Amino acid sequence: MTMVRVMDFVTTLSLICTLLASAGASHCPQATKPGHSDLSVVPMYGKCSPFSPSKSVSWVDNVIEMASKDPERISYLSTLLAGKKAVKVPIASAQNVLNIGNYIVRAKIGTPGQLMFMVLDTSSDAAWVPCAGCVGCGATTFSPNASTSFGAVECSVPECTQVKGLACPATGAGECLFNQSYGGDSTFSATLSRDTLSLASDAIPNFAFGCINSVSGKSVPPQGLLGLGRGPMSLLAQSGSLYAGVFSYCLPSFKSYYFSGSLKLGPLGQPSSIKYTPLLKNPHRPSLYYVNLTGVTIGKVLVPLPQQLLAFDPLTGAGTIIDSGTVITRFVEHVYAAIRDEFRAQVKGPFSSLGAFDTCFAATHEDLAPAVKFHFTNLDLTLPVENTLIHSSAGSLACLAMAAAPNNVNSVVNVIANLQQQNLRIVFDVANSRLGISRELCN
Repeated sequence: MTMVRVMDFVTTLSLICTLLASAGASHCPQATKPGHSDLSVVPMYGKCSPFSPSKSVSWVDNVIEMASKDPERISYLSTLLAGKKAVKVPIASAQNVLNIGNYIVRAKIGTPGQLMFMVLDTSSDAAWVPCAGCVGCGATTFSPNASTSFGAVECSVPECTQVKGLACPATGAGECLFNQSYGGDSTFSATLSRDTLSLASDAIPNFAFGCINSVSGKSVPPQGLLGLGRGPMSLLAQSGSLYAGVFSYCLPSFKSYYFSGSLKLGPLGQPSSIKYTPLLKNPHRPSLYYVNLTGVTIGKVLVPLPQQLLAFDPLTGAGTIIDSGTVITRFVEHVYAAIRDEFRAQVKGPFSSLGAFDTCFAATHEDLAPAVKFHFTNLDLTLPVENTLIHSSAGSLACLAMAAAPNNVNSVVNVIANLQQQNLRIVFDVANSRLGISRELCN
């Protein structure tokens, strides 16, 4: 059982475990000695999660449902334009409840802190939470009136110009209001605000975030979002020297109920033996983490792929990104077709489809499935078999857990998604413009 070290979450964990006692909560992570700052990760739909559904749904069915939302996520990503110590923060798999964001972090906002389970999103900058009185929001909201450190941001403040969808009065002073879309099918309106953000034992005062007033659509995470992108409103930018531009995460498997991965903030405690590939900067899409994918090997065959479909192009947004909010890895159509056809050539058919997966075969032939290796500049990643295949709920089918990106003019980006990142430590070293990957059992 993964243990967590927290300073002030003992009461919260005790309450959660009490609520989940009938579901086997005795196996849930427990708090250790006060004063420590390590927090755990549990699946969103697992028995230890506060968002656990009332009815039992197989994790495979959840992944299939979640993957069906990926095209909206890819389209959303394609439209994004410019506009001290090691700390472990809790992440939980959110794929059963949240349509877009699939991992949540436990954070506190305000003084005293109010507990919120916020989606971790590496492709977004700003943080936002639903506030009291929000129209269209869920039951859990942040109460500004209950925080002694809360304050709304005026339009004259420089941060106001850094949010998209700005709506300030033409003359005179006023609060910084803005509107944004999320996930491709949802919008929200918010007031830019400041308050203390607490992650594990760290407190970041005057943290700027959106206080959501209204929501339309189902993709906006019910308790908010914590942006880990590369822009000026992100957690890294607002934390200054505290985390020195470095964080990493280890995402647990969707199948994990009781065990946890972690989000590590800051350079200390990161893997000492790890290979890195350069991070590429796109000035037109500054939030996204681009890497240079140079090829894909299936078994022992290097798949012949047109390099122009892999090449980084900041003008068009083409290239490959690492994203925490997409479920299964998506390649532009011709790249995926070549990878899929080579995979099929090495596995005995016949093949069938299951949801977003178009290359499913009898699980009895699984031993014939070749390894899949991604080639990045200075780094080769051989995917563990659990990151390559997904099985039907009955276990009779095994499917290649990848798919084609939606076929539209905006989708020119390849996305390495969270299912392929599970049980890996992904290090985002923004200060040195590099991304590291190493194997780690997050569960």
